[in-house]
Amino acid sequence: MKIRTVGVIGSGLMGSGIAQVSAQAGHRTMILEVSRELLDKGMQRIEGFLRAGVEKEKLTAETRDRILSLLKGTTDIKDLADCDLILEAITENLQAKRDLFAKLDRLCGPSTIFASNTSSLSITEMMTATSRPSRFLGLHFFNPVPLMKLVEVIRTIVTAEEVEAAALEFVRATGKTPIRTSDRTGFIVNRLLVPYILDSIRALENGVGTIEEIDAGMRLGCGHPMGPFTLLDFVGLDTTYYIAGIMFDEFKEARFAPPPLLKRMVLAGMLGRKTGKGFYDYSQSPPVPLNHLTA
Repeated sequence: MKIRTVGVIGSGLMGSGIAQVSAQAGHRTMILEVSRELLDKGMQRIEGFLRAGVEKEKLTAETRDRILSLLKGTTDIKDLADCDLILEAITENLQAKRDLFAKLDRLCGPSTIFASNTSSLSITEMMTATSRPSRFLGLHFFNPVPLMKLVEVIRTIVTAEEVEAAALEFVRATGKTPIRTSDRTGFIVNRLLVPYILDSIRALENGVGTIEEIDAGMRLGCGHPMGPFTLLDFVGLDTTYYIAGIMFDEFKEARFAPPPLLKRMVLAGMLGRKTGKGFYDYSQSPPVPLNHLTA
C-alpha cells in the first residue's frame, strides 16, 4: 500500500511541523484545526520556516512554492475523508483523542491508516475507539519536527505488518530515521529520558550540584547538546510532569515518580521558556539559573 494523501490534525508546533515535512516529501497534505485563527497561525508558522530556509539558501523559492502548493488547511473534518493516512497531533488527553478517532472512524473508508503523535499515551487505548485496530499505530515525531531526525513507530499487538511497513516508508520519505517499538508507555526515548531528567532534579534537591554545574556536567562530560535543566525548560516542566505521572501510573516504579520540586514549580506556573521562568530566568540574557529553588 502507498501513502499519497495525508491528514494532520492540529496545527500547533508539532502538527504544523509534521504537515510541513509531509508536504516536503511530496504528499498532498490537509491540516485540520478547530478554528480559522489557529489554522492561520499554523500555516504562518510553516511559511515562516520555509521563508527562512530560502533566505539561508537551504532551499529554493521553487521548492518552497511546491511545498506550499501541497498544503491545504480546513476546519471541516469531512475534508479528511479520503486521506490514506491521518495523523493526530492534538492535546495529550486520552479521551479527546479517543473521541476524535471514533469520529474519524465513521467518516473514513476502511483502508485509511490512523496514527497518533502521542509521546506517552497508550496507542492501544486509542485504537479501541475505532473499528480498525489493525490499521492503527503511533508515529511519534520530535520537536522541532523539521529539524529532528527521529520518529518512533509504535505498533500494537494487532497492527498489521503492511500498515507498519507503509508507516516506515512514509517516515523515511520525510527524511527521518524511524525506530520501531511496541506500545509500552514512554516508548523508547521517554522511557530512558524521563528517569534521567527526574534524577537530575533529585540531584539538585540533594545538593549534588547547582543547576549550571549539573547542566555543564552532562554537556561536557557526556556530550549532550544541552543539560537536563535547559532541556526541561525547553520541553516544558508541565509536559514533563504530565508524562512522568502517566509513566508512574503505568509502571509503579519510583524512578518515574515526579520529584516534589517539579510539582511545586508546575503549581507555581514556572513552566520553563514558555512562561519566562523555569530552572532559568529568561528575562535576562543569557538566562540566569535560579539556584534559590532548593534553598
